[in-house]
Amino acid sequence: MSNTATPAIFIFGDSTADVGTNSFLTKTPIEYKANYPHHGIDFPNSRPTGRFSNGFNSADYLSKLMGHKRSPQPYLFLLRAGLRKQMFRGVNFASAASGLLDVTGKQLNIVPMSKQIKQFETVLSNLTLVKGRGAATNIIAKSVFAISVGSNDIFGYFQDNSTVDPPIFIASLITEYKCHIESLYKLGARKFGIISVPPIGCCPSQRLNNHTGGCFEIENTFARAFHASLDALLEKLSCELKGMKYSLGNSYNMTMNVITYPQLFNLTSVDAACCGEGVLRAQKGCSPKASLCPNRENYLFWDLFHPTQYASELAANTLYNGGPEFVKPINFAQLAAY
Repeated sequence: MSNTATPAIFIFGDSTADVGTNSFLTKTPIEYKANYPHHGIDFPNSRPTGRFSNGFNSADYLSKLMGHKRSPQPYLFLLRAGLRKQMFRGVNFASAASGLLDVTGKQLNIVPMSKQIKQFETVLSNLTLVKGRGAATNIIAKSVFAISVGSNDIFGYFQDNSTVDPPIFIASLITEYKCHIESLYKLGARKFGIISVPPIGCCPSQRLNNHTGGCFEIENTFARAFHASLDALLEKLSCELKGMKYSLGNSYNMTMNVITYPQLFNLTSVDAACCGEGVLRAQKGCSPKASLCPNRENYLFWDLFHPTQYASELAANTLYNGGPEFVKPINFAQLAAY
């Protein structure tokens, strides 16, 4: 793909898309960073990069499919290196442990969605300075805005033993999502690639809450409700916001399909972590001392929460080329081509 046809990609969200943001946050606890082994063991030169993966993550594979080498660099890296040269390809703002709500992960000193959007404003100012308003507006309108967020808000609900009525809580997340999309739209974003919440109750760490080792179903009901509400929101917004196009990736269905039919994807483990300690390698996170599986391409999960490089590639390919049962109303390939 030639560079002229490659849209810039701006990536927002949590650890599923973080490519090193949290490595730059000095007050963030070490377990919310991934800049140490065994993370990155399958990355070029076995380098831990801040990705919660044995190698690349979904943000990288989506970026590759759109014509980039990998995900753009984190905003905090570009800020040090000089924004101007790199920002035309896009920027990654995603920060592990962040959520739609400012309160999610607040005590961990991460970058919530509202602040990620403020960082994008800084990028836009720089872009306008270099290119002029008309050209900057044009670049942003053609860019893809990929967002993967929401899981940590739901985890937080359960960790805090919240007494808020579940439908009211889900509605509050969707209201926040609406604000974030409208903020980006006002800044010129037109093409939104939205990745919904996966079956988070099936993560190795959450299976420990089920004495059978099966998925922690109550969290999965939240994930399904979140997806249904997000689907309705995006349909409504696309009618109200002129020129808005979107793809909604149903990562719930995508992941459940893999968990239900692992043999179709050459997977032998869909419940345990590849890197970790204890039962299902899920009682402690991935660290240099943790136990490591040798056959990483046969595992769905890399650590307590995150997919392996192989699973991330599967997910990105489905988002990019998949049919309406997994991504609608159009897939990411069609979105990028608009």
